[in-house]
Amino acid sequence: MNALFDSFWRAVAYCVHPRVIALSVLPLVVIVALCTALSYFYWDAAVSWVDAALASNELLATLWSWLESLGAAALKAVLAPLIVVFAITPVIVFVSLAAVAVLMTPALVSLVAERRFPDLQRKRGASFWRSLWWSVGAFVTAALAMVVSLPLWFIPPLVLVLPPLIWGWLTYRVMTFDALADHASLEERKYIFREHRSRLMLMGVVSGFLGAAPGVVWVSGALFAAAFVILVPLAIWIYTLVFAFSSLWFTHYSLAVLEGLRLKDKNTVAVVIEEANPVPGPRLSAPSAAADEHPHS
Repeated sequence: MNALFDSFWRAVAYCVHPRVIALSVLPLVVIVALCTALSYFYWDAAVSWVDAALASNELLATLWSWLESLGAAALKAVLAPLIVVFAITPVIVFVSLAAVAVLMTPALVSLVAERRFPDLQRKRGASFWRSLWWSVGAFVTAALAMVVSLPLWFIPPLVLVLPPLIWGWLTYRVMTFDALADHASLEERKYIFREHRSRLMLMGVVSGFLGAAPGVVWVSGALFAAAFVILVPLAIWIYTLVFAFSSLWFTHYSLAVLEGLRLKDKNTVAVVIEEANPVPGPRLSAPSAAADEHPHS
């Protein structure tokens, strides 16, 4: 657990590094541009479609009448944008994680390796295409899990648990692979995934809960239309920084584990070689029992 906390605080410290702050701008620009384009063409249509679906529901019509009698009719106007926001938030999270994995993680791994592990050999156990295939498979699996578990999100306790768990699993699978792709061999990567699965999953879940926090800012952008243009990019930038922190955390932990594994293997090999090739020279044997019984013979 010491390695877990050590890598955590190192990742926090690296987040204020000028290079990390500069790297976080590129995913932000890409995601904001994408969200702006999609919202320009589809936001009004999506909100109108949800509003029409809510209005056609007889059970909800009774609820609207009851809210109007209480003087809370304004909630009806807010509900449709909120539903759209909640629906697209997982997509924003996926896109943010993908953008960080593609645009930031290689540079962050290089930064950590240069500053902390300059002597760690790069065995290049995974090519770019292998890493891409792994990430795509993880994203598809997580997306399917999101879709399958969506009905459970309407149960209050589960909506606070299921999304961070799915995001955490996705983060651990993608970030660990990318952190080890350049330095670890195939066998070393499989060993670390197998032997450190519980710790890596814990790191992923923590990252998942941290990734859910900017949703408060994202929802505020829907509630306060005047601040929408400012709050939504802010939420996306926070998503980017959270996943950048996750990438740094997994990189520090994974490379430290890899370094320790190689050091352990080197010591084991050294012991085996020493036992197979003992140092030549006379050995001092213990005095025999006969000599002890007749010291002057």
